[in-house]
Amino acid sequence: MILQNLILTNFKNYASESLQLSDSVNCFVGDNGMGKTNLLDAIYYLCMTKSHFGINDRNIVQHQMDFFRLEGHFNRLGKSEKIVAKVIPAKKKEIERNAVAYDKLSEHIGFLPIVMIAPDDTSLAREGGEVRRRFLDNTLAQQDAEYLKKLLQYNKVLKQRNAALKQFAESGHFDYALLNTYNQQMLNPAAVIFEKRSQFVELFQPVFERYYKMISSDKEQVSCLYNSHLQKEDFIKLLEQNIEKDRILQRTTQGPHKDDLVFKLDEKPLKKFASQGQLKSYIFALKLAQYAFLRKQKKLDPILLLDDLFDKLDSKRVQQLLQLLIDEEFGQVFISDTNIERIPKMLDELDISYHSFLVENGTASDRTPKK
Repeated sequence: MILQNLILTNFKNYASESLQLSDSVNCFVGDNGMGKTNLLDAIYYLCMTKSHFGINDRNIVQHQMDFFRLEGHFNRLGKSEKIVAKVIPAKKKEIERNAVAYDKLSEHIGFLPIVMIAPDDTSLAREGGEVRRRFLDNTLAQQDAEYLKKLLQYNKVLKQRNAALKQFAESGHFDYALLNTYNQQMLNPAAVIFEKRSQFVELFQPVFERYYKMISSDKEQVSCLYNSHLQKEDFIKLLEQNIEKDRILQRTTQGPHKDDLVFKLDEKPLKKFASQGQLKSYIFALKLAQYAFLRKQKKLDPILLLDDLFDKLDSKRVQQLLQLLIDEEFGQVFISDTNIERIPKMLDELDISYHSFLVENGTASDRTPKK
């Protein structure tokens, strides 16, 4: 899958920009704050219908403008696909495929698989389970339409159940019958989510181990384990056993929304025992394994976005990573860097085809050397 052209209108600091892109590697280079990451996020938005960084659409539209528009021309399995995002924040959000709008934005998820590696990815190890569940959901939602459907169903009922628990506390009246109705509605989607997450982690683990060995020269043993309340007890029993706790805390304390991934390095918790280099290698391996998993399941190459690569790795490791991307035949890659010459020089040394864009104040100029 290849993104051939990208057009931005009123997107973040871009009033209007149009880029012709390389099928291989595209470099966005320039100083901090110029808009390199915004270009990567525009690509992510076209694929996932939202910002990678969880930014509200109100904060995406350019200052003093009331709409933004993104357009991407893709080659997907030999067929041309024109994807357009038309957004008026808080009023209208529409994603079109070949001039036909989707009825639901969720129908687009997974059509254009994408993986982004960004400096804040270390939060996968350092922060709470919500970040790791988001990694699970991002991967499975792109691969499995049923998973996304069940996840949306579960989250909707969970929100209603939590609202009911708060209302019970405010009114002083606890409605067991209503709570049981929500419990029954959560059972099926919870079972599907649990089953698919369990299957995913089982398939994902050996792929992850392989990439970590390649990145770290096989120095440590790593694991990525699934931890869920549903591994120990039926969900309905968990809900019933924790009614009093839920009533006191005014929220649902058991279920897939509390699932987590356990990251270990040589059988020890990654967060506590990993060095900075080990942590970065672990996160890179996770994301490259995510890419490989999606490629195998979708039977096409996802787009790979690498934001501020040298924030994570020194020059030697970056060159090793670029060589890995060649050897493993990753598809189209987008890289941002604050050094104008560094990435293009490495790509020249590795004899990799690329386009280089100098990004300055919301403009991107093609500075690819003529050959």
